[in-house]
Formats: sequence, C-alpha cells, structure tokens
Amino acid sequence: MSARRLPSLSSLRAFEAAARHESAKQAAQELSVTATAISHHIRGLEDALGVTLFVRKPRQLVLTRQGDELFQALETAFDSIVDAVERLQTVPARQAATLSTTPAVAVRWLLPWVCLLRDSHPDIDLRIHASHDPVALDGVTADLAIRYGDGHWPGLVAEKLFDNTFVPACSPHLGLEGVEDLPAHPLIHFRPQGRSIAPLDWAGWQKCAGIPDLDVSAGLVFSDETHAISAAVGGEGVALMSRPLIADELAERRLVQPFGPELEGKPFYLVYPERRRHDPVILAIRDWVMQVPGGLCSAGG
Repeated sequence: MSARRLPSLSSLRAFEAAARHESAKQAAQELSVTATAISHHIRGLEDALGVTLFVRKPRQLVLTRQGDELFQALETAFDSIVDAVERLQTVPARQAATLSTTPAVAVRWLLPWVCLLRDSHPDIDLRIHASHDPVALDGVTADLAIRYGDGHWPGLVAEKLFDNTFVPACSPHLGLEGVEDLPAHPLIHFRPQGRSIAPLDWAGWQKCAGIPDLDVSAGLVFSDETHAISAAVGGEGVALMSRPLIADELAERRLVQPFGPELEGKPFYLVYPERRRHDPVILAIRDWVMQVPGGLCSAGG
C-alpha cells in the first residue's frame, strides 16, 4: 500500500479550527497557540494545495468553495477520530445514556419493557428525559430521542418505530354508537404545555368528519397525554388519542373507538447522532427500542 501524501496535521488542525470558528484568534485560543501561528499554518496549507481556502475579512474568515469542501471532510474525519479515541479509552464499569421522548411514549410504551434492556445490558443505566420539546442530542442533555415527524433531521440517523394514527376513543359505558352521539358528550383535549395546539386536535378532526354543530373549543384540557387517556377510561368524555398509545385499553375494551374518521399523524422515529452510529451504548439502546412490542421491527415490519 502506498504512503498517504497529506499536508501536515498541524496545518489541517489549524485550518479546521479556524473554519469552525470563522476566526484565527478563536482557533488560536482553542489550540493554545498564537493567531500568527494559525495564519502561518493556513498560508502554508494554501500554498501546498494551490488554492485559496478563505476570503479574509476584517473580523471574519469566510470559506471559499474549495475551503468549504476541505472543511466538511476534515470535520467528519476529526469527529471519527474523537469517537474512536473515546471508545478505546478506559470505559467505566457502568455507563449511562439518556433517551428523550414524550411523557406518554415513555410511560405507556417504553417503561413496561425496561426490564428487557436491564436483563441484556445490566451495565447500562438508562435515563428517560420526558418532554414534548426536542432537545439537543449532545451527550449532555440527551443521547437518543424518540420524535414524531417526517424522518428527516440533519445529522441524525432516523429509524421508524410506528405510525401515529389518531382516533376518537371513550369508555364503552358512555354508550356512543355513532358520530351523531358525540355533541352530547364532553370532549377531552390534549394540549402540551407551552404549545397552543396538539399535533392533531378536535378542530382538525371536525373538518374531516363534517360536523358543523360540534363545539371543539369546549371540554376538558390536559397538558399530559396520560391524564387525557385516564380521563377517557374514567368515562369523563371522548378523547382524540394516538392509537398506538391506547392499544392496551382498546384490546381490553376499557376504551372503544365508536366511529371515525381516523387522522394520520406523523410517525414516531428513533433518532441519534450520525457520528455515534457505531457507539456500543447507542446500539444497545437502539436494539432494545426496536424490539419493544408494538413497534414496526417487533411486528415484523
């Protein structure tokens, strides 16, 4: 195998830091050298490559097309090196990872099956971060997440878990038989705190159902999806719920779906950083989540 012909590692590190910060001064602070040294390395790299890497402005370094191409390659390469070094360093006996998801998915879908992860990986301490808001998967706030959406998040691997169909549901004791019975019963609303609407709500359902005399502004409002489900089971009204999250209640007939229409929401995905695709802890949790009953993988999809 022929030897690789590369510019000096020092010049590549100096360039990558300067490109990331858009500043020779900040790059110098990160690498504990002088700004003059950073500029010298960049000039030498430009001479070696025969291209201009930056447009130099008074207080900013702006990448040229060639500079951006080199920066993208170096950023990926340095991230891979960092990940490899971290994996090779001494690993603690116990490892912790944080999985962020909505409260209802955490309580109703994941928690009953945590024992499977504990049995297969007793050295991993799983931390559940329950929130309706997406959080940074930076290894500090969270490492992985279960999110609903279109499956496209830059820099993240997204693996589909299950579809998200919303259906009217209520206690069978209410005796609802058709859509015409609905206006006589309270509506139960799920509205996440800090947001004006849920992903899908009664107003959207009303448009599909074509029931103009239904007052979709009235009824019980819950900021927690699990509380809305409990209220429906208790016969307090009719809720518009994600069917995968009430699968047990429907199977046991503690809840029934008396009529349609059904609304298709955005699917749920497991997401984690692309650069941690081969992280053993990430893979262990990923394999566990994909095997939780009710998901596409466990269902053979």
